[in-house]
Amino acid sequence: MNKKPQEFLASNLLDKYIIGATSSKENTEVEYFIDNFEEVKEAYQVGQKNLEILAKAESKSAPDLLNDIFQTINKADTIIEKEQPKIIHITQNQTSTPWYFMAASVAAVIFAIAATALYFDNKSLKSENQVVVDEIFDLRSDIENTNSQLSDLMRQFQKLNNPDTQKYVLSGNERASNLKTVAYINPVERTSMLDIISLPKLPEDQCYQIWGELQDRMVSLGIMHPNDAKIKPLPYLDSLIALTITIEDKGGNVVTSPEREVAEIILNQ
Repeated sequence: MNKKPQEFLASNLLDKYIIGATSSKENTEVEYFIDNFEEVKEAYQVGQKNLEILAKAESKSAPDLLNDIFQTINKADTIIEKEQPKIIHITQNQTSTPWYFMAASVAAVIFAIAATALYFDNKSLKSENQVVVDEIFDLRSDIENTNSQLSDLMRQFQKLNNPDTQKYVLSGNERASNLKTVAYINPVERTSMLDIISLPKLPEDQCYQIWGELQDRMVSLGIMHPNDAKIKPLPYLDSLIALTITIEDKGGNVVTSPEREVAEIILNQ
């Protein structure tokens, strides 16, 4: 990017960019100058406004155009009617048709045909343009959703890779041998997350529930579902001693018992 703003503006690359006639490489160059030089940014904004004005000037609707054509035809008919008294009769039984009457009639037919064709072409084009606009909005929405998901994923990734984050693996006992989850606890930022790797299937009237063990009680941290997101946040608890997973009745319980336990991990003191 060794060009100066004046040289860049003189290259007409900005004009090509505004009308969408630049390559991806040229787009990068143009956007660099727009972002870094105020005079280029102002020229871009002026160009955008000029393009909008030009588009409006060129977008005369077909119905208005058709109306103008019919008005022209009516004017021609009016002129013909005014000129009719001047028709010269060559004989009593024969009159000549003025040449301009025939010409106006032919012109009227041509205009009508052209206007009708233009009207339907314009209507079809508007319909196609609306489809394109709808697709663009859908695409933008998909991009925004994807970017939002990527942002959430990046935040989770940063939490997992934080050096203050402690990792705890919970493996199931004989009642749930394929159960495996990983808890990530950061006592500095006071955050907790659970990575659900695998949950054996349970009867419909049962569910998995995760608990935080404190000195004097067990606190429910939520129900775990096989269709949960792979990584889900957990409530953070101070003075947490251990994490326990149990099998409870559907909907979960407010208290649990040791015989329901299927996995447990003691946390670092």
